[in-house]
Amino acid sequence: MNSDRRDKSAGCGAGCDEARRAALKICAGAVIGMVASPRDNAFADDPTRAHPQAGDRLVRADADSGVNTPLDLASLAVGDKPLIAYPFDPATRTVRDGSRLNRVLLIRLDPAGFDERTRARAAEGVLAYSAVCTHQGCDVTEYNPTENVLFCFCHFSKFQPAHGGEVVGGPAPRNLPLLPLRLEGGQLVVADTFTSRPGATL
Repeated sequence: MNSDRRDKSAGCGAGCDEARRAALKICAGAVIGMVASPRDNAFADDPTRAHPQAGDRLVRADADSGVNTPLDLASLAVGDKPLIAYPFDPATRTVRDGSRLNRVLLIRLDPAGFDERTRARAAEGVLAYSAVCTHQGCDVTEYNPTENVLFCFCHFSKFQPAHGGEVVGGPAPRNLPLLPLRLEGGQLVVADTFTSRPGATL
């Protein structure tokens, strides 16, 4: 039986080679089709997944569905526990909550302790940082006033909010991205994009 198989494969010749090449082309086309699928294009066009943009307001991440009141300066007092927010497009009333990489940590501190670059990106002491750790993508939600650091509970990375989210402890390999803010009619407004890519470092 084995000799029969060898004889059959030996007699296949150029016809088998062409069939193999055709099969490989079909497989390659399928893979390319999956990579560039309409699903990915739909995500790219989804306004809820769009990155924060200049002019966006900020709304609480834990707000009741449909209640999208933009946060203002009075929403945060110096030294308060951080708030977690999402960007909000006031023109379309779209909350950009389709990606967790859009989660923003808001904290208000005394700007007297800020370095120059951080002060220029704050709004009356209010700072907006990515709420996703740059180590492995866990949530950054807490502030330790004794050390003046934001920290991640997963692996205890620490970030200095007064100095541009600089890493001051733990395994995080890069600073926490900062989202520049400005004030407009008392409301907190996104002034520019994140200073670096939010999320885990690959």
